[in-house]
Amino acid sequence: MQVQFIAGFPFDPTSPIRHTAGCALMPINSKRNVMSPSIKHLTKKLLSGDWYKLYKYSFQYQQKNGQWQAQQREAYDRGNGATVLLYNLEKRSLILTRQFRLPTYINGNPNGMMIETCAGLLDGDTPEDCIRKESEEETGYQLGPVKKVFQAYMSPGAVTEIIHFFIAEYQPHMKTSDGGGLEHEQENIEVLEVDFDKAFSMIQSGDIQDGKTIMLLQYAKLELFEKI
Repeated sequence: MQVQFIAGFPFDPTSPIRHTAGCALMPINSKRNVMSPSIKHLTKKLLSGDWYKLYKYSFQYQQKNGQWQAQQREAYDRGNGATVLLYNLEKRSLILTRQFRLPTYINGNPNGMMIETCAGLLDGDTPEDCIRKESEEETGYQLGPVKKVFQAYMSPGAVTEIIHFFIAEYQPHMKTSDGGGLEHEQENIEVLEVDFDKAFSMIQSGDIQDGKTIMLLQYAKLELFEKI
């Protein structure tokens, strides 16, 4: 069974609705949202398009009492993305990357460096094609079979992006280049081979703070390395 996650933790979508700390956990594979809001008169205005697109949306939202309320929200549209965790069960190891991330630098990360799983924007590719391309560019590994394990909105209050999460086993013979990213995209990526237990402990120590990476490490703990 494909494991699905809410807030990074496994959830069985076939189970009834469960309530924890006042929150209702709903099956996330449902095509119909039980609490689907009524929206009308949705309009958008482009605020910035220098890199990606920042829009201001105006709309009417129907409240629980049936009354319509005028609301405005801003949403950042950078497209959708995909990420992949490269793992080796025999060695109990992972391939991760380290690179400078400006938003973290201006929000408390002293050197701006982040340890992450390989990832990229789809840019018109399928999620699987994206992670195959990104893996070769960033890590130097040409992937064999890959498996999609879940997908998630990473910042649903402000960003439209959906990330598709994959896992793929790697072997030394799959290494075709040094990786490091593309020079014309100003990428300067360091490739790391890390022991799984060490990587998992880096969540607690704060050395790994990237959300997508933490989610894939939790998946790997439950579904890959605890079973061997």
